[in-house]
Amino acid sequence: MEKIKAFLKSDRFAEIFRFGITGGVSFLVDYGILFALTEFFGVNYLVSSGISFTVSVIVNYFMCILWVFKRVKQNDTKSVVLFVGSSVVGLFINQVLMWFFVEKIHIYYMVAKIIATIIVMIWNYVAKRKAVVG
Repeated sequence: MEKIKAFLKSDRFAEIFRFGITGGVSFLVDYGILFALTEFFGVNYLVSSGISFTVSVIVNYFMCILWVFKRVKQNDTKSVVLFVGSSVVGLFINQVLMWFFVEKIHIYYMVAKIIATIIVMIWNYVAKRKAVVG
């Protein structure tokens, strides 16, 4: 019980909490753009998903370096490349999952996006923390 209390008071727990909030904001950006492009502009869900994911990554990046990770490395080229590289992998995972859930399992694309986001979120935390903290 003491270990749990200590963890809840730790910097790591606070960081994970901030990352969750940031993820929520990024998700709303991602989900909103996906819906708007697909429903209002008739863009294919995979194209919309790629665009919305990319915009949300930009929002996520700035929130991570400004708020989530307290020990952010100096904004050097290597950190940015790692962050962008991890985001490209996240985009790939997202797109494959969206295609699989919609085309093969026949899940509505907005529900598929929620499932894909949950899976990609795990990748994002590990990879982005490594990119900005080391």
